[in-house]
Amino acid sequence: MCLRICLCFLTILGSLYASGGRFRFASYYGDHMVLQKAPERAVLWGYGPDDTEVTVFLSGGPFTNNAPAVSVAAGIWRVTLDPMEAGGPYNVTAVLQNNHSITLTDVLFGDVWLCGGQSNMAFTTSQVFNASEELALASKFPQVRIFMAALEQSYTELTDLAGVEVPWSVPTAKLLGGGDFKHYSAVCWMFGRHLYKALKYPIGLVTSCWGGTPVEAWSSPRALKHCDLDRINGFPIPYTPSMYLSVWTHSVLWNAMIHPLLNMTIKGAIWYQGEANTDYNQKKYSCSFPSMIDDWRMAFHQSSGGQTAPDFPFGFVQVSTYIKASLSEGFPNIRWHQTADYGFAPNLRMKNTFMAVAMDLGDEMSPFGSIHPRDKQDVAYRLSLGARAVAYGEEGVSFQGPFPSRVLVNDQYINVTYDQRVSVTQSKDIFQICCSVVRAPCDSLSLWVPAPILQWGVSAVQVSTNYCSMDNVAGLRYAWRDWACDFKACPVYSADGVLPAPPFTLNRWPDKQ
Repeated sequence: MCLRICLCFLTILGSLYASGGRFRFASYYGDHMVLQKAPERAVLWGYGPDDTEVTVFLSGGPFTNNAPAVSVAAGIWRVTLDPMEAGGPYNVTAVLQNNHSITLTDVLFGDVWLCGGQSNMAFTTSQVFNASEELALASKFPQVRIFMAALEQSYTELTDLAGVEVPWSVPTAKLLGGGDFKHYSAVCWMFGRHLYKALKYPIGLVTSCWGGTPVEAWSSPRALKHCDLDRINGFPIPYTPSMYLSVWTHSVLWNAMIHPLLNMTIKGAIWYQGEANTDYNQKKYSCSFPSMIDDWRMAFHQSSGGQTAPDFPFGFVQVSTYIKASLSEGFPNIRWHQTADYGFAPNLRMKNTFMAVAMDLGDEMSPFGSIHPRDKQDVAYRLSLGARAVAYGEEGVSFQGPFPSRVLVNDQYINVTYDQRVSVTQSKDIFQICCSVVRAPCDSLSLWVPAPILQWGVSAVQVSTNYCSMDNVAGLRYAWRDWACDFKACPVYSADGVLPAPPFTLNRWPDKQ
């Protein structure tokens, strides 16, 4: 216990006084970085000796920006720049009152996106299909800059990152292919590349992810308490029976890998996680995931002095697949809970979010395990569509697959009308009916029978009720299994065949509570 307390105390001191009074920028500022462009204002901070003043100014670009002098307090200084239009490069110089200066070079202004999650976000560009072709593209996107936090854990909230895996860099094939599950995230990189092609200005990518981790590790105690996840067996969280940290310990990655970034002004975030929660606090995920998003938004907004939007756009990947022919409902349940049980995003509980469906991208032969599909190109592209539509308000960008807008039951079939035009192929069992004589909500223990597709139209699908009389039809679900369909071969897509319909489950007799 004494060792644990001492370690926590040293962590706090190390976070506040890591420089020992030495004048420098915080760990996640560096040459080649991207700072958030206007209308937001970028925040810069660092370390220095107490009772001194620091002045920051920009040079070398088309515009100048001189921030007022600020005092160093408790070993830390902080300035907020005036809004800067996209572009560069600039030199960013901080000057101590004794004329000692430090300069960051080749700094661009653009949009900064945070990329988080577990191993499918950590999955590197060298691991994807056609990796050599993807790596060769690195040199063509010098204005998409990359940064990656090191894998660190902490019982307490750190002020700065304890380590950096990839400092701010111009992308190269070597950096993008730095080893399996090391650097650099394929989804993050390809997402940024798509955004750059659409926006034509710099994109900064900040990756902070760790394989095999649950959402609870990335959530603050505030967020966990909101979902009654702040205690285990009566012990307050964080708690482990030994003195050693685990990536499954609640809040340890929030403390070490998210909290240090809060001062940074960001445009938005993307997230690929959920597999670890298919068998850990699964039923709580419809609370814990939206609550984490809410908490991140609040914390980034407050810590950036109001510069990061209080509802910044948040995109996520609906988990893909794991075991073919599995009867476990862990994956379909998590997919549903990822949407706060709405089935789509954005929704009333998860505003300003966007979702990339990935259940049609299964990869049974992946050398990294079937839980790690190699097609990250489609994942990133689908995320980028959501960002263009939700984060940037681009008109005419379709980013959601078809979702039911009306379901009618009659004697021989159920008619499912979608919210858009659909492309349909035949299936005998992708739809299932809950058959029950009890007028109550259906669940995994209910009797679910196949509902073969009979026919379809421009925006509707008819499924058979032959296996259940009309009076006993109590629910309908679609693609409700771990491995719902083969690669890019789900039965229902958008009319152009690009976006798969997400899974859904509907109750005819919903809970009255």
